[in-house]
Amino acid sequence: MSETVLRVPSGAPVRPVPAPPAGRPAVRLTRVSKWFGTAGRQTVLEDVSLTVRRGEFLCVLGASGCGKSTLLNLVAGLDRPSAGDIDVSGGRRPALMFQEHALFPWLTAGRNIELALRLRGVPRRERREEALRLLELVRLKGAYGKRIHELSGGMRQRVALARALAQDGDVLLMDEPFAALDAITRDVLHEELARIWSERGLSVVFVTHNVREAVRLGRRVVLLSSRPGRIVGEWSAGDAPEAALTATITDALRKEIRRHGRR
Repeated sequence: MSETVLRVPSGAPVRPVPAPPAGRPAVRLTRVSKWFGTAGRQTVLEDVSLTVRRGEFLCVLGASGCGKSTLLNLVAGLDRPSAGDIDVSGGRRPALMFQEHALFPWLTAGRNIELALRLRGVPRRERREEALRLLELVRLKGAYGKRIHELSGGMRQRVALARALAQDGDVLLMDEPFAALDAITRDVLHEELARIWSERGLSVVFVTHNVREAVRLGRRVVLLSSRPGRIVGEWSAGDAPEAALTATITDALRKEIRRHGRR
């Protein structure tokens, strides 16, 4: 695999990291805008052009209300852009993981995953085996028969991740999935997610308002402006020192928040 030398905004070179595979992008947004209403319409996203390469882990960062979740919903096909085009390669719909685990409490952990497999058309006789495999993948071996109330917050998010992976999309969309967790649990799940991304070769679009989280996880970090959301910054992270890059992006985010506050 070829390598790309990344540079932090200060220009200091960092260690080489594997370049994403060449070929057709996983996701391409071309001048996408989204607004609601007609008279006095409210523009949420404006003229967003963005390419997500195959196998890339992209973090989309921005203040609350800047249109991050709207962007994910458009890529997921849950809504349509008001203007512009969105192209998702491959025949499979992107998998989506929400901030709340949204697991069905009357089903066990395994049955929650099997439901996603059923909707995907996996034969009944194969669902249990696949659910067990996915639970083991997210380090929850033995949790198949556990009810949701028996699981900790971190374990519930692992089940939610396994259910998202059960959708078998080439693109995984994640909408602040760890925001409600404590710092230690969040750090553990960061490591698990990075491992799964690497093992499965997924293309991930991860939405967050946490700069440290974005720098830690993303190969690339994109910053959206305060509403309407436009791309106002982009950084390649790779193996760059987290502290320096976090400080740079935090400063850019604060400027956007101040700009929005003056309106």
